[in-house]
Amino acid sequence: MSSFRAKTMRAVTGAWFRTVNAEKANVKTMRTTWHALANALWTASGVAVTRTQVAGMNAEWLVPTEAIRGKAILYMHGGAYVFGNCTTHRQLVSYVGRACGVRALLFEYRLAPEHRFPAAVEDSLAAYRALLEDGYAADDILLAGDSAGGGLVMALLLSLRDAGEAMPAGAVLMSPWLDLTASGESMQSRARRDPWFKPQDMPIIATYYCEEAEYTNPLVSAVYADVVGLPPIFIQAGDDEILLSDSTRIAEKLEQAGCDVTLEVWPRMWHVFQVFVHQMPESRQAIDKIAPFVRKQLGLESES
Repeated sequence: MSSFRAKTMRAVTGAWFRTVNAEKANVKTMRTTWHALANALWTASGVAVTRTQVAGMNAEWLVPTEAIRGKAILYMHGGAYVFGNCTTHRQLVSYVGRACGVRALLFEYRLAPEHRFPAAVEDSLAAYRALLEDGYAADDILLAGDSAGGGLVMALLLSLRDAGEAMPAGAVLMSPWLDLTASGESMQSRARRDPWFKPQDMPIIATYYCEEAEYTNPLVSAVYADVVGLPPIFIQAGDDEILLSDSTRIAEKLEQAGCDVTLEVWPRMWHVFQVFVHQMPESRQAIDKIAPFVRKQLGLESES
């Protein structure tokens, strides 16, 4: 049963999302709205924010007071590949970093439609390689991302594996967008339960990022990838989101490929519900459940 605060956030945010017409939406307006709203979000207490550059991109280090030196989370923000920046995701990433006791690097990859696939994947690769050049060992880095950022995490892992480069210690995916063809069964089974998204809007949004012929490219839609050889992956998704099948399908593929994968499906939750860490106990609980996995993969402690 969801909390009263969760029910309130679901109703309030859902009322706004359901007014959005993806076919007529203006990308610049969406960015302006989201980025303005994000200015009201609070960074977690005890987390220092340092603006920097990584591989020529604007970025921020979010460093908890008790962060262990030499360990890092590389975070890829969500936003359907068309919006999002350090401001929109600083709060979420600061809470993840604080829960894990690990510094996090949040960077601003190039956005579509001005910069279409594979620009964001190339930027993610560049950020990862920059950490290696700065002296971080691959197994001291953990990747994390939400929504489209989760898609970039998977694209980065596949790119590193295929290039024969050192793999990170693991990855965390929150409501990852992993199938731009919108063919998962949850597109229909969760259509009336999802408070935010409408199935018919997803193909429209996908056109901003790449051509339809590229939708099944594994670096665009990881559900079509060969996932053998990937590191441990921890996935959280909401049971009421139309993208749920993206998480369940990739978890099944990873398990069949012999990879270490954990999938948590949160009852009555929706897309990237973790972002409401200030408003909902479910969000705080979810972030707290991410922490043991991250710390275990980075060699900081055994997973309880």
